[in-house]
Amino acid sequence: MGTFLTDNFLLRNKPAEKLYHNYAKNQPIIDYHCHLNPEEIYKDKKFNNLTEIWLKGDHYKWRAMRSLGVDEKFITGEATDLEKFLAWAECVPKTIGNPLYHWTHLELKTPFGINDRVLNPDTAMGIWEECKIMLQKPEFSARGIIKQMGVEVVCTTDDPVDTLEFHKAINDEKGLTFKMLPAFRPDKAGAIENPAEYLDYINKLEKSSNIEIKSFSDLLNSLEIRHHYFHEAGCRLSDHAIMLPEFEPYTQAEVDLIFKNVILGKKVTKKEITQFRTALFQFFGKLNYQKEWTMQLHIGAQRNNNSRMFKKLGPDTGFDS
Repeated sequence: MGTFLTDNFLLRNKPAEKLYHNYAKNQPIIDYHCHLNPEEIYKDKKFNNLTEIWLKGDHYKWRAMRSLGVDEKFITGEATDLEKFLAWAECVPKTIGNPLYHWTHLELKTPFGINDRVLNPDTAMGIWEECKIMLQKPEFSARGIIKQMGVEVVCTTDDPVDTLEFHKAINDEKGLTFKMLPAFRPDKAGAIENPAEYLDYINKLEKSSNIEIKSFSDLLNSLEIRHHYFHEAGCRLSDHAIMLPEFEPYTQAEVDLIFKNVILGKKVTKKEITQFRTALFQFFGKLNYQKEWTMQLHIGAQRNNNSRMFKKLGPDTGFDS
């Protein structure tokens, strides 16, 4: 077949073509939110095949596969990488009308240069073998792809308890063509709906900040220490997941009591959860203002809708919407 995605994909007129090709096309990428693995970038990971680089972390593809009846064995299960890729290839023709269809072929076009065929069961093995060979080349390692794509800055998503060791190490290197910077994602600091899990998190926060957290004020002090630690590592962004932009008035005494009850393992009400998160959110806003950070809000994502699979596979495994 002929070329599926031309260089003028989505460009509907001459002004659009001129603006893209003459101005936008060669602009550097400054990626202020992603979920790339800092350790893989620092260690310049080489990927063995398309499943490893393409399917293992893409739960958008996993959602489509489940919707099409693919057995979990071929998604997150014990099937081989090749079997998982072939299962995805069978699904691709059925995703026409979904952005996944175009994403898939854009990802094959850049950086692999495969643009003369679409992915389906007939073309799957050829595409698999071609990409497997390319992935062994230096320009297809983690850093190689970042360089190919013209990335100047990549901001990962990092919890306040993270050490940021790989960010610090890579940015100490001479001659690096891009920066890898952290982004502060403190959602777990407000996740008091499950006191047992929250206590585990508080223990980690205590160790990372070297503060004993016995009160709400201690919690804020600990988070401020970690916020400063991130700032010193080059962070200038915070990330916040918000189901709904809720607000609930609170007093200092109320949030102190809420925190005390959570530490004691007591369940809290929906109103108390909202009060607690309102107080934290305002606190983060003040910290960001003081240090001139940008605040990124992820609004409306429903997380972990399938409780059975959440218990089995954990978060970020394709059950968000």
